[in-house]
Amino acid sequence: MTHYLYDKHGVAVGFLRGRYIHDLHGNAIGQVRGTHVHRLAGSYVGELHLDMVVDKHLGSLGNIGHPGNPGNPGSPGSPPRRPAASHAFRDVFPELVR
Repeated sequence: MTHYLYDKHGVAVGFLRGRYIHDLHGNAIGQVRGTHVHRLAGSYVGELHLDMVVDKHLGSLGNIGHPGNPGNPGSPGSPPRRPAASHAFRDVFPELVR
């Protein structure tokens, strides 16, 4: 089963495959270490929280380096919608693709 990641509106914006985050086209855009989310190039972006990538105000956790491209697993199919998430943390998933 695919583990989708969502934005604050409940729209799927990516998915996890192993320790990598992919966009919905299968392009690798990030990497995960525990709950810490980094761009594919290695710089820290935010934390995994309730199937979202959010800013928990932890500061900068540094750069873990570029692991190489894990390849494109393809599109995961049609993701389900979920209710919008309202909480104190800012959605930072878009920063993975900047």
